[in-house]
Amino acid sequence: MQKTLTFLAPFVVAASLALPVAAQDEVKADTVVATVNGTDITIGHMIIARATLPEQYQQLPPEVLFKGILDQLVQQTALSQSFEGELPARVALAIENEQRQLVAGEVIEKNMAVPVSEDELNAAYEETYGSAEPSEEYDASHILVETEEEALAVIAEIEGGANFAEVAKEKSTGPSGPGGGNLGWFGPGMMVPEFEAAVVDLEVGAVSAPVQTQFGWHVIRLTDKRLKDAPPMEEVKAELETQVRQVRVQKTIEQMTEEADVDLSPSEDVDPTVITNLGLLE
Repeated sequence: MQKTLTFLAPFVVAASLALPVAAQDEVKADTVVATVNGTDITIGHMIIARATLPEQYQQLPPEVLFKGILDQLVQQTALSQSFEGELPARVALAIENEQRQLVAGEVIEKNMAVPVSEDELNAAYEETYGSAEPSEEYDASHILVETEEEALAVIAEIEGGANFAEVAKEKSTGPSGPGGGNLGWFGPGMMVPEFEAAVVDLEVGAVSAPVQTQFGWHVIRLTDKRLKDAPPMEEVKAELETQVRQVRVQKTIEQMTEEADVDLSPSEDVDPTVITNLGLLE
């Protein structure tokens, strides 16, 4: 498959010689930066070319990219002008697909840009959080060891009066060990099931029996627990706006597809493996 813009290795070094085309306040998308046999290459062409580059190239300074992109566009223009005859099917079809994708993308972008109304925002908030019961959160610490025997020895030490955090610093193999085993606040689904189940069964201040998970054996102490209410609107507004826009776009896609005169019957007798046959494009 052809790429929109292929960069030659030497361009990065040579590109640092680029000079400004004109004063910055005079430059527009249709500002011509080169002509090739009468065909204009504009700043707009260069902007699009840069935007389609792999990320590692886009991070290069503009003064490095400028000449490299311009040289490539000049070369591609000269080469394309030298082509004679009909375009190969693979090229013509690729152009059709690219145009279809870009135009469809514009429709989606315009749809996403429509402001989200207060009514839509409130409805999304109500749907997401309105009927949600307050969820319980837990503040816990743990000591992670390799065997059940070690976990039982840790429990005996704590029951004998040892400080949980100090034992965690000394014996826990988990990343929270240096911090006294403190895991901070967490809610449902944030810990592996066996660990979460043990925490849920604990009273505040209690220490668990050994709990086995995929990471080893845990001794858990529940420091505190609380009910977490739904977040305020302002805290989740941006997230909800994105959610409303995404739902709107999906509905638009479905509606436009349903309203279109689509006939899929010609595809019913086609062997799906045919899409791997590049030879058909020759």
